[in-house]
This record gives sequence, C-alpha cells and structure tokens, in this order.
Amino acid sequence: MKRNVLKWGILSVLAVSLFAGCGNTQSQAEKTTLTVSAAASLTDVLTELAEAYKAENENVEIDFTFGGSGALQTQIEEGATTDIFFSAAESNMDALEEQNLIDADTREDVLENKIVLVVPKTSDMDTGFANIAETNSVIALGEAESVPAGKYAKQIFTDMGIWEDVKSNAVFASNVREVLAWVEAGEASCGVVYATDAATSEGVRVVEEVPTEYAPDVRYPAAVVSDSQNKEYAKAFLDFLTSEKAAEAFARYGFTYIAE
Repeated sequence: MKRNVLKWGILSVLAVSLFAGCGNTQSQAEKTTLTVSAAASLTDVLTELAEAYKAENENVEIDFTFGGSGALQTQIEEGATTDIFFSAAESNMDALEEQNLIDADTREDVLENKIVLVVPKTSDMDTGFANIAETNSVIALGEAESVPAGKYAKQIFTDMGIWEDVKSNAVFASNVREVLAWVEAGEASCGVVYATDAATSEGVRVVEEVPTEYAPDVRYPAAVVSDSQNKEYAKAFLDFLTSEKAAEAFARYGFTYIAE
C-alpha cells in the first residue's frame, strides 16, 4: 500500500513538473518580437525607451536595426523583416509610402533635429560652414545618396555654392554615428552631424549650428511597415513612442518633439 502511494506521489510530481514545463514553453513561445529599423541618430534614446516599454510589456521583445535611413529603406524594399520604420528624413518614408510598403494611416512626424558642424574636442578650429572648404581640412559627411545627414549637408553646401570644393575634401560614412566617431578619433578635422549626436559625445565640440537661411527642415517620421506580422503590437509600441513618457526622453536627448 505504501509503495503504491509513493509510486502515485512520484508520478503526480512528474506530471505537475511536465505540465509546468509545457506552460513555460508556451509562455515563451507567446512572446512577440518587434523588429524596428531606425536612424542611427536615434540609437541612444530608442534603446532607453525600449527598456522602459519592455518593463511594462513583458511579452514583447524589441530588436533594433540602426543605420542610415536610405540603407534601411532599401532593406525594407527588398523584403527585410521589419515591423516599424523610424526615419531621419521624410524622403525615405515618402518613397516607401509611394510603394505601399508602409501603413500610411500610422505614419506620424515625431521629431525635429538640427544640423551642426563639429570638430574634435581638443581642436582649435573655429571655421564655420561657409568657410570650411577654405581650410583644406578633411570633412566627414554621411553618404549623400543614402544618409539623411549627408543629404542635408550636401543641400546646405550646395545652397552656399561650395559643394564641389567641400566634396573634394570629404570622406563619406555609412551613417551619422560613423561621422561622429571619425571626428572624435581625429580621423577627420570636422564633420556635419545632428545636434543630438554632438550632445551625446564628450569627444567633440560644436563650432556652429547651420545658419538659419540654409537650415533644412529635419523631421523624423515613423510608421508601421505594411508587411509586419505583428501590426497590433507594432502600433502599440508606436503609440508609446508618441506618448508623454517618450516625449520627455526625446527632449532629454536634445530632440524637438512634434508628434500630436
């Protein structure tokens, strides 16, 4: 009798353990992973916001692909698995919307930024945008065809009538954080980045903000990607990125928050 009781007791424990194990597996399987393609200049603030979001939504994981907005646009066009696109330029989002590759109803302009000229912290260079070509210095820029900060820089220097001279002294990076890194390391004498990037670095100083008459309208739109398999979760995270809590974080990192 005692052996039977012991036998059934052991089987009961094994059954409960097996059931619990299955429950854990199911719980893990139900976790949703969102893939967010975002401009490199958003790396710090979005990483922080994702941690805050996951703390309140334990069933959601968020994977980021940070890079130049043009390269990210191309990846989406080529079918990369993406739930949300957060661009540093409206033109990249426009191109995807024209191809019906984003859910236009979810699109919103979230942020504004400014363009600045930076030099290494220890540099004594004080030349601004208008005279930078005269120094024959190595100028770090984002790729003008694929990196929004590079496109803005080209537009600024073209409007100033010095693009060809600047281009002859320029080195081109695949994203704006690479531009920042080159200037920090002294591999470039100066570089054109966003004001928010300059604010994150202790290795550079701002020489000049682009003069008002040449300042581009730098807007960051975000939207759910049409092929997203997690649209409900993607929309919820996008709603979070346009919430008061997110607005406070964006402001701390130097962005101007414009989402309605």
